[in-house]
Amino acid sequence: MFAAERRQLILEMVRANGAVSLRELARVVQTSEVTVRRDVRALEAEGLLDRRHGGAVLPGGFTRESGFPQKSHLATAEKTAIADLAAGMVEEGEAIVVGAGTTTQELARRLARVPGLTVVTNSLLVAQALAHANRVEVVMTGGTLRGSNYALVGSGAEQSLQGLRVSRAFLSGSGLTAERGLSTSNMLSASVDRALVQAAAEVVVLADHTKLGTDTMFQTVPTELITRLVTDEPPAHDDRAATELQALADQGVQIAVTGASGPGGAAGSGGPGGDAARQQRRDAPVPAPRRQVPGAGLRSAATVLGEQPAGQDRARVADLRRR
Repeated sequence: MFAAERRQLILEMVRANGAVSLRELARVVQTSEVTVRRDVRALEAEGLLDRRHGGAVLPGGFTRESGFPQKSHLATAEKTAIADLAAGMVEEGEAIVVGAGTTTQELARRLARVPGLTVVTNSLLVAQALAHANRVEVVMTGGTLRGSNYALVGSGAEQSLQGLRVSRAFLSGSGLTAERGLSTSNMLSASVDRALVQAAAEVVVLADHTKLGTDTMFQTVPTELITRLVTDEPPAHDDRAATELQALADQGVQIAVTGASGPGGAAGSGGPGGDAARQQRRDAPVPAPRRQVPGAGLRSAATVLGEQPAGQDRARVADLRRR
């Protein structure tokens, strides 16, 4: 493929998705990340896109939200490894909230084997992933369906969360910075995510390295309210993502890092406890949690759905502050 053809395809991908990682661009145009980085730099010089921490975004500083079909094909190996690691944080009998997103959907698939779990969610995809779980209660919010990400939003969703209290919330978003925290590109989604945060004693953010340093329009979780970040190891050349991780750690965010960022993103096969058990981990002291987790979980009128064998292989969680 000639350089002009490659750059045109790169530009079309960014326009279609809003933000695309260098790894994904290299895979689609079938060339090295070094070549893609050079192409992205040339397109940025022409004002056609902006470079961001391991990827490219639409020009103008703030990325727009991609639709679910586009998101589901981005950083799939990283999301799988992140979900494996996050699932190991959930205990039997807990009550949690899980927000909308492709990474949280992967998490929900692994939570189906946690007995006695209660999951409150505004995501149809999360509920679907748990629909056949044997001993998992699923509580759905009310609200209006937002078709682009299969989530319930609006005042109905927010009102149904009032008075709710659970041990922790698992959320994703479009961008994460140490300065502003987690953000998303849609106002209605941001408002519901904030309501989910208010219901939880701890907030766990699931974000792959391509979202580190990316800032979008609507803040959902300020940095001081993020208890823990589960992410993948940034590529060696992505100094800006590594810097953002350090800045988050400096502000007291506990960081759990998978080993999914190697060449080709090989870690994380999607199987329960598969590559998660073989992830490369680095252990270091982390700050103590800033909020106490209540012992008892939520038990409200909910529907027990379906059936699936219980039991799970949990990945050990490695929390670290990057040096």
